[in-house]
Amino acid sequence: MAEVEKSGGCVEDKDELQLFKELVDELQNFRDNYFETHSVEDAGKKQTDVAQEMEKTLQKLQEKEDCFKHKADFLLQKGRCLNVAPGFSIVAEECLSRAVKLEPGLVEGWNILGEQYWKKGDLVAAKKCFTGALQKSKNKVSLRNLSMVLRQLPPGEGSTQVKQVKESLDLAREAVQLDVSDGTSWYILGNAYVSLFFTSGQNPELSQQALSAYAQCEKVERAASCYPELHFNRATLFQYEEMFFCALGGYSRAAALDPTWEDPQERERQLLQYLCKVTELLQNKGKVKARRLRMMLANLNTSALGPCSSPQFRSPSGRMGSLEPRTLSSLTHGLNAGVAALGKVVFSLASEGRMAFTFGMVDSEETCIVVMVYNTADSWGVLIGDTVVIPEPQVKRQNITHKDQSFDFRSIRVDSPLLLIVNGKRQNIKSQIAASVTTYTSHNE
Repeated sequence: MAEVEKSGGCVEDKDELQLFKELVDELQNFRDNYFETHSVEDAGKKQTDVAQEMEKTLQKLQEKEDCFKHKADFLLQKGRCLNVAPGFSIVAEECLSRAVKLEPGLVEGWNILGEQYWKKGDLVAAKKCFTGALQKSKNKVSLRNLSMVLRQLPPGEGSTQVKQVKESLDLAREAVQLDVSDGTSWYILGNAYVSLFFTSGQNPELSQQALSAYAQCEKVERAASCYPELHFNRATLFQYEEMFFCALGGYSRAAALDPTWEDPQERERQLLQYLCKVTELLQNKGKVKARRLRMMLANLNTSALGPCSSPQFRSPSGRMGSLEPRTLSSLTHGLNAGVAALGKVVFSLASEGRMAFTFGMVDSEETCIVVMVYNTADSWGVLIGDTVVIPEPQVKRQNITHKDQSFDFRSIRVDSPLLLIVNGKRQNIKSQIAASVTTYTSHNE
């Protein structure tokens, strides 16, 4: 790292202040590009190594503190140095507060002070810092930080969550437009798209825009491929989209890059456990005994189609007209327009950290398939023996291999319980509640 010349005198010149800045720049570069000089096997040592480098840098700054302690630029660099740590620092808050008091136009000082308030849990104070910085100068750091804070704050008076998330997305877009080569801004934009996806009806276009933003982040910034939070957030979206192979890979990568962060390891474990359980239940048809299964299927007939048999039935695709019942084996992959799947529930699965209510359904041919229903209220579910009709089923083939475990099964995705007919009846509006997720930025967002 850059060396600060040790001398007894107090030479208050720009060259020395520039040297302080270079010291902290090198410290930040060490943290942000750690895996360019270390292997992933060293991930467990990263926090300790960064903390040691921060202490070395801080010590060099403190050697000159008596000469520069009333200089805003020096206080800024000390605050930047302490801000490298993941947690809140009262000393950093004091340094940065003094720096912006001495020089109110110090935009970088306001931004880092806002980050400290954020780490402290004071989102309102953080928002004021970022908003104030933007009033002094439009800059990408304030824009993207304000974007993140808005997604965490409850909606203000006269606003809604969707409106606030849309405002957050606009700020993230603006940050990217100011510098299209900044990977962090692309990453924050990806998170904003994920938030809007889950708060505004799950438009598939928003999901794709999120994935595109994450890809662009990795393209423009080489170190981004080593952001554990990027892999975790993207894996969360992959899991919701039932891209289980990609989701498991993402959780695993995030866990490897930050072994101290428990969430990725837990998500990977939960998803593997879920897939194992689904496969087991499918193979033995929910452990329903053959005699009972025959009795259940004996009264399975087209009268269970209920409203789907009416010429006035409007299907999920918008098609008007009755639906033709089809066996599960005759369904093709993708959307099966104009038809309905009909069967009896043989198992349901309440898994840890679930994104979907999952149940198994057997048809008249005793073919079993797994059904994943999204956006369900906690109180909603189906029972073994219930008759379920799925209008225009969306069929997927799941073929997953991860860490010597393999899964191969067919499933039907249902985006809302309101699309199902259970025991001849449509589902109550209270059976639906929008899914939600939390995105992370350095474990804070």
